[in-house]
Amino acid sequence: MEAIANIFTVIFVLLGAAFMLVGSIGVNRFPDFFSRAHASGKVDTLGIMLFIVGLMFYNGINLTSLKLGLIAVFVGMTSPVAAHALARRALIHGVKHWKRNEKEG
Repeated sequence: MEAIANIFTVIFVLLGAAFMLVGSIGVNRFPDFFSRAHASGKVDTLGIMLFIVGLMFYNGINLTSLKLGLIAVFVGMTSPVAAHALARRALIHGVKHWKRNEKEG
């Protein structure tokens, strides 16, 4: 049974790390603030939650897993709200959206 938990641990931790890697590449490559905020808001929520689920499998059923689950719920509720609040404030304060140059195609 422990081998199955270890397999799930590796899968979830690697998936979380892969999502975080893709998100960091997106933050570096996207052209404006809003698309970068979208990439970081979506990917860090899913990446962190997958990582935490992997840690929960690693710990088994105990108080630490309950605490990790509460952290995952907290991250799942607060991270998208924070990304939305940042994007809304940027829009209110006049940060412009990126537009493709007409000459580029």
